[in-house]
Amino acid sequence: MGRDNITREEIIATLVTALKPLNYVYALWEGGSASFDRIDQWSDIDLYLVVEDEKVEDSLSSIEQSFLNLSEIDLKFRLPEPTWHGHSQVFYRLKKASPFLFLDIVVIKKSSKDKFLQFRIHGEPVVYFDKIAVVKDDPVDPGYFLNKIQARLEMLKTNFDLFQVLILKELNRGNEIEALTYYMAYTYRPLVEVLRIKYCPYHHNFHNSYIYYDLPPEVVKRLHKLNFIADSEKLRQCRAEVEVWFWEIINNINQDDLKQKISSS
Repeated sequence: MGRDNITREEIIATLVTALKPLNYVYALWEGGSASFDRIDQWSDIDLYLVVEDEKVEDSLSSIEQSFLNLSEIDLKFRLPEPTWHGHSQVFYRLKKASPFLFLDIVVIKKSSKDKFLQFRIHGEPVVYFDKIAVVKDDPVDPGYFLNKIQARLEMLKTNFDLFQVLILKELNRGNEIEALTYYMAYTYRPLVEVLRIKYCPYHHNFHNSYIYYDLPPEVVKRLHKLNFIADSEKLRQCRAEVEVWFWEIINNINQDDLKQKISSS
C-alpha cells in the first residue's frame, strides 16, 4: 500500500542533486543491470559512490536526508563491517517505491584500490557524475586471470571428486534435506562454475546470477532439470548426470579457446 509512486529516475535524480554539490563526494555511478543494459521493471538500483576517506558516514547521512524529499525509509540493512569487499554497503527500501526498486549503495573510499571498475567483469557503469575522472576501466591482466582460472580448474577437479560422497552418504541414511543441500553446494555449483569457465570465464564465480544471459539456451535448459528435484531417487539420478557432465566439460576445456576468450572478452 502506498507503493509504486516514485520512479527509478526520481530516486537517482534526487541523489544526484543532493550528493553532487558536496565537495567530499567525487563520483556516483550505477552498476548491476544498468551496466549490462538490462534494466527492466524488476531491477533494483545498484549505486557506487566514491568519497573522501573520512566522509563515509557523512555521505550516508546525506543520502538518507535526501530520501526525505521522496519517501520514508521502509527498511534499511547495513552490512556489518568490515565487509567482505572492504567498502561500506547499505540497502534501502523506500515506502513510496516498488519493493523491487530497493537501493544497494556501496560507499567507496577515494584511497581504495578496488572500486569494482573492471568492465570485463562488472560491465560498463552508467555515470551520473565524476569530478576527478575516477570512473574508468581497471583492466584485468589476461595472463594473471588465465593463471587464476587454471588454478581454479585444478581445485574444482579435486574438490568435486572428493565431496560427492557427502551427497551419497546422506541419501543412504535417508537424510534427504542434507543430501540436497550438499548436492547444490558440491555437485551442481561446481558444474555451473566449469560451464561458466567454458563460456564466460570472467563471470566464473557469478554462480546462478545472470545465468540466462551468460550461458547458451540449451545449456540453461539442461540445468533446469538438474535444479528442480522432487525426491531422493531423482536426486540420485541428477547427481549422477551432473558427475558425467562435469567431467565431460572440465576434461575438454580447450586451453587455446580459453586463452582466446580471456584475451578478447
